[in-house]
Amino acid sequence: MLVELRAENYAVIDHAIASFGPGLNLLTGETGAGKSILVDALALLMGGKASPEVVRHGAEKAVVACVFESTAGAEAILEDNGIDSEGAEIILRREILSNGKGRVFVNNQPATVAVLRQLAPELALVHAQTETHTSFDQNQQRILLDRFGNLASDPVAEAHALWREAQTKLDDLLKGEQDRLRMVDLWSYQHKEIDSAQLKAGEDEALETEKRVLANSEKLYAAAMNAYDQLYEGSTSAEGALRSALRSVEELARYDGRFVEIAQQLTSARATLGDAGATLRDYAEGINASPERLAEIEDRLALLDRLKRKYGQTVADVLVFGEEVAHKLAEVEDRDEILKELRAAVIKAASAYKDAATALSAERKAAATKLAKLAEAQINALAMKVRFEITVASSERESDWAAHGWDEVECRISTNPGEPLKPLHEIASGGEMSRVMLALKVAVEESSSKSKKKNPTPRTLVFDEIDIGIGGRAAEAVGQKLKSLARGQQVLCVTHLPQIAAFAGQHLAVEKRDDKGRTKTQIRVLDDRGRMHEVARMLSGAKVTDTSLQHAAQMIAASR
Repeated sequence: MLVELRAENYAVIDHAIASFGPGLNLLTGETGAGKSILVDALALLMGGKASPEVVRHGAEKAVVACVFESTAGAEAILEDNGIDSEGAEIILRREILSNGKGRVFVNNQPATVAVLRQLAPELALVHAQTETHTSFDQNQQRILLDRFGNLASDPVAEAHALWREAQTKLDDLLKGEQDRLRMVDLWSYQHKEIDSAQLKAGEDEALETEKRVLANSEKLYAAAMNAYDQLYEGSTSAEGALRSALRSVEELARYDGRFVEIAQQLTSARATLGDAGATLRDYAEGINASPERLAEIEDRLALLDRLKRKYGQTVADVLVFGEEVAHKLAEVEDRDEILKELRAAVIKAASAYKDAATALSAERKAAATKLAKLAEAQINALAMKVRFEITVASSERESDWAAHGWDEVECRISTNPGEPLKPLHEIASGGEMSRVMLALKVAVEESSSKSKKKNPTPRTLVFDEIDIGIGGRAAEAVGQKLKSLARGQQVLCVTHLPQIAAFAGQHLAVEKRDDKGRTKTQIRVLDDRGRMHEVARMLSGAKVTDTSLQHAAQMIAASR
């Protein structure tokens, strides 16, 4: 529900605030006071096209803002666009600068006009004189028909999602197939090159160590043997000195027990020294100074370096790359089987979608016949003489498949006898369009109220200049239908006719006055006395008489 609408420096409005309530909200006032301008302002907040011409003369910018009660669908749209929620309300604000630029804010956070257009179907459907032909497009007509027939498109949406998923997988495989086949030769060469090398993780590091040993074999042999002589074999070896010292300590231990432990320590040291000497001797004897082995290692390292430059920084990386190439080759070999499975999945999903879409189309065509008959009767009760039908055109072309089905729903009308039926958007009169919309909405809402599966729409409906070209009993019929529609939804309507104004649940008077040479607009919510005077003014003109007051009171009482 629309709670509040504000406009500042917008057209002839300097600053105005309108508060709305549930049910039927009617706006009345003298011609040029700004009633339709308020509706245009709301249309702007629903994503309508802006123009710098709406900026009040002398002002830098025009500002329009409104507050709506939030809905679950609107909250989801905000979340998808990264906009924080403000609890139970949604605040929209739009600024239009005199240089043609503009800004949009949702819940006081920067947004775009596209976000406003996404929110519009959840919040309000505005039938302004400038917006009527575009607001009720085929998408909206389909939604209205589905609401009338209480038709659920969820099974179709689920089937469409499954079909799209299967089709996307197949398309992705086929899209890169030519490039993939061109790569097969390269992958085969790479796999053969890596596989024939018979790599082992870490072998490059081991070979580098062995290479260093072979390249410095003479130095290493001399160093090892020198250390061995110093420790064990030489005439002045550490082992000989340690052996001589041990004999002396053992002699001391025979007479003094304090040296027993020292003798044991020297014995252990002698054994350790013997092990170290044996290790050095074995190392020296094991050194292979073979030039052939060195050349073999260098060739192997050169091969490993070449593979690492091409496929990875380490031998382990090269092995991983080889596994990936082998997997790609396996995929190519299994391609026919994979394609067969994917094509079967697409066919199965497409068949399921066709079944669901066909069933929904049949339901829509049956509902369209019923709604067209009811709507035609409602339209003709509003001072029009029309023929009306709703067509449901189904297209089984895959390019026309959608989550809501494959139907194009179009309302068609003939407003003059003998004229062919034409789409609604070709109706020239904005007032006629508003009355057609009113009749359609009433037909749908009356049907929904009788249905056990009522599916309410929380949207605010706005009608501007709905009474153009009618009067008398037809005007009273319009008022009755507006009141009927407002039982389940909030309705805003601009009217010039007292017969319609008398049905207001909340009556707002839009007035203009001169203030220091400038026109200013104000909006008042009328009490019962104010309502009676406003309806009387609409009946008699500028001068309100006792007779017009009495007549106004009777009209208001009758409307209740």
